[in-house]
Amino acid sequence: MAMRATIWRLAAAGAWLAASLALAGAGVAQTYPQRPVTLVTPFSVGGDADLAARNLAAVIQPYLGQPLVVMNRGGANGAIGSQYVKDAAPDGYTLLLARVGSQAILPALQPDLSYRWDDFTVLGLLELNPYVCAVPKGSPYRGLADLIDAIRARPGELNYATTGPATVLNLGPQLLFDVLGLPSTAAMPITYKGSGEATLAALSGEVDFVCTNYAPISGPLGDGRLRALVTTTPQRLDSLPDVPTAREAGFPQLEVITGWSALYGPPGMDPAAVRKWAGVLDGVSSSQAWRDGTRRLGSVPDVRAAGPTREFVKAQVETYRKLGSSAGISLK
Repeated sequence: MAMRATIWRLAAAGAWLAASLALAGAGVAQTYPQRPVTLVTPFSVGGDADLAARNLAAVIQPYLGQPLVVMNRGGANGAIGSQYVKDAAPDGYTLLLARVGSQAILPALQPDLSYRWDDFTVLGLLELNPYVCAVPKGSPYRGLADLIDAIRARPGELNYATTGPATVLNLGPQLLFDVLGLPSTAAMPITYKGSGEATLAALSGEVDFVCTNYAPISGPLGDGRLRALVTTTPQRLDSLPDVPTAREAGFPQLEVITGWSALYGPPGMDPAAVRKWAGVLDGVSSSQAWRDGTRRLGSVPDVRAAGPTREFVKAQVETYRKLGSSAGISLK
């Protein structure tokens, strides 16, 4: 009997040890992250999105505990990289640098897009990319009111630089016309291959005005070759202290036209990873290195939690959907 009791105790101890080791192993396996996390940027190397991703990756390891590795998967206005993340495993090791073009404009204006705006796990907003309307330095228009008066007086005669119907360079002016009760042809779009060419067209006086993200034209605005008429940020930009906001100019509706970067995960992302990123982004928001880097890129740090970010993006999509309908803009 004593031998049987000893054997039973040994067996029980062995089972307890095995169970303890299994639980410990499971705990280790569930600690996120255990390896570097990939951040997919759905645009090319060197662009605004890529620079924003690398600025985040440069400061994040102390908060995340692992490196953040940037992967560029550009094409189709950001749809290719976005679809790649949508199809990724929801374990939190593949994330998306979401942008206004790929996550709001395309879902609003392209009916056959392979993903919806709300297909992803929203983790949080990172930054706003200020939107500015500007004219050449020799332009007679000193403020937004001057430009509007000219458009009203000479419908269809003025022109502006754009990079396509469903891009922010076109949607900003179209929203302005809509707010003013003017037709979409109130000023004529001249299409260029990219924001660089559009900026050059404004510099040379080839177009009457350009509305675009601040970063691509910050240099010409800083040295006076271009003159900003209005920004769409809630507050005036530190770098453009004399330029009124859209609200100050009497058109608060224009505030919805703004660029932004956010962090998304695949659908149904692991809740533990989602919770981890809530803390990580809270830490990043207080990182002076990240905030300074964001400002150097011409953006405004604006970290928001998942819920407010989702509401912000939802409103953006609805704005672009209505604008597309009123202006007859659709991508097929």
